[in-house]
Amino acid sequence: MSETMTESPVAASERMIPPISCYIRTLNESRMIAEVVRAAYQVCREVIIIDSGSTDGTIAIAREAGASVVHQDWLGNGGQKRVGEDRASYDWVLDLDADEVVTPEFAAEVMDLFEAGEPPCAVYNTPLVNVPPVGKPWYGYGQSERHKLYDKTKIRIPDHPAWDQFRIPRGTKVGKLKHAILHYAFDGAELFITKVNKNSSTRARHVEDKAMAWLIIRIFLGLPVYFSKRYFVNGLWRGGVYGFAFALMSGFGKWLRDVKMYERIMKERGKSLYRD
Repeated sequence: MSETMTESPVAASERMIPPISCYIRTLNESRMIAEVVRAAYQVCREVIIIDSGSTDGTIAIAREAGASVVHQDWLGNGGQKRVGEDRASYDWVLDLDADEVVTPEFAAEVMDLFEAGEPPCAVYNTPLVNVPPVGKPWYGYGQSERHKLYDKTKIRIPDHPAWDQFRIPRGTKVGKLKHAILHYAFDGAELFITKVNKNSSTRARHVEDKAMAWLIIRIFLGLPVYFSKRYFVNGLWRGGVYGFAFALMSGFGKWLRDVKMYERIMKERGKSLYRD
């Protein structure tokens, strides 16, 4: 594993920035990485890129934006984030994906949180607002929540090939941030379907197997349920054409995970019978 350090663009005003390290996993993320890095520096003293072999200019762009770059062969969704935690200079870390942009409002809220010293909670729940390829961010609907800001000495990402979100230990005080990080999840259907296909394969391989009878029921009946939850319950009906498309592609991803899990289980059973 190798590292190339670049001087932070906020070095001169570091005293104004909270002691937070940001880490970002990348693999061919040139689309937005410069914007993501620069926005993170609104509230972080360092930004670390954990790259697993980009060939599209991501590394050069990230360095130019002021990030330090660490090469790490892929260790899985959780394992790769663990590297980010280990390389972070500060106990407090901000976990960003390469398509998540810190807003000025989020940065100001976090800076206020650190103004009096150590924040009162070990982890903070953060809203993620999706941004469609065309149009305004989906504030107030279709958003998700993640634990993006946390003290790595108290909570750590699980070292898991599929899961990269931690379970909050019992008794841990969890805070909630009001302002959102913007999630540019896709710039079109082609990119989003590529992500959906990759994620469904990873989860089908590494999450706990479902009972076969339940898995078959999900394959036959799950797609409209998955879609309806995103479209109606999460409010994506308010997002027009892209809201409908996003809900359908998201639901399809969950359904595809079920189908791929079914395929894997059946193939494993077939090999077992053949050996017997």
